Amino acid sequence: MMIAMRALIAALSLVVAGIGSASEAISAPMNILDAVRARGKIVCGVTDHAAGFSEVTPRGTWKGLDVEFCSALAAAVFGNRDAVKFLSLSAADRFKSLQEDEVDVLLGAATWTLTRDTDLGARFTGALYYDGQGFMIPRNHSIASVLELSGASICVLADSSDESAIADYFGGRKMRYQRIQSDRWDELVKTYSAGGCTVLTGDMTLLGYEKSRLANGADQMLLPEMISKEPYGPAVRVGDDGWFAIVRWTAMALVAAEELNITSDNIDSMRSSPSHEVRRFLGLDADLGAPLGLPRDWGYQIIKQVGNYGEIFERTLGQNSSLKLDRGLNALWSKGGLMYAIPFR
Repeated sequence: MMIAMRALIAALSLVVAGIGSASEAISAPMNILDAVRARGKIVCGVTDHAAGFSEVTPRGTWKGLDVEFCSALAAAVFGNRDAVKFLSLSAADRFKSLQEDEVDVLLGAATWTLTRDTDLGARFTGALYYDGQGFMIPRNHSIASVLELSGASICVLADSSDESAIADYFGGRKMRYQRIQSDRWDELVKTYSAGGCTVLTGDMTLLGYEKSRLANGADQMLLPEMISKEPYGPAVRVGDDGWFAIVRWTAMALVAAEELNITSDNIDSMRSSPSHEVRRFLGLDADLGAPLGLPRDWGYQIIKQVGNYGEIFERTLGQNSSLKLDRGLNALWSKGGLMYAIPFR
């Protein structure tokens, strides 16, 4: 009798344990990669009016650096760059949309800051683009450096971080300047265009965009210095380390391919490269996708379908775009920039 009773208790314990395990499995949230695969596409949060980063063309298609990154992410996960949905978000709503699972990854030219990386339920995976506050001035002023702007009149957004940065930079160097302020950017551009101020200040990419739109854009120049740091990059929700790694290493793959001189045009011929590093990247000598939960050829698919970082930069922000920005800080580390891929080993 005692033996039978003990057997019954043991059986009941196993049943209870099984029910508990099943309950935990049911209540456990699906990780983002599984949710993305079940949905069949990645939802990418962007803005629809960030020139060079994410904007809608007159034909209704998306273009820009952020858009290309989302396409690269889709190529990595699905082997199809088009398996992505773009959701246009306002500055006020973008981090809320990430927190509430409306998007899988957030871009939208959002600057990586301590507050955003700690208080908003987001984690930035790295810098995709290094921007900063710069200055535009007519070429005929024959000024080549911000250090030559003492006494200049500067058009700047009122009560903005740009205004604070000018005060710090010019004040610390005891340089005089006159502020011409407005709380509307378009009004500042009009004032500058009409000669109401010597210099227009804002993020370099924004200045490049305005330069491309001005009727006398060829007569304007961007000074080389930046007086603030505005790193942009993808952000994901806190709590899914696997998805964080996929987004991070997609960005790394874009830079690594450029370092290895692998392009969308030559990638098939690079399969016969004697370089072990190239062959590892392409999934020939190692399966680098397995630790990420991705196909073996994920790196190949990214570059074949989208291109490396340099290719993307040139057609969205660089010399093959309307902005025609120099690489600057966004050049490879071997060419004086900050772009540096963590080793693929």
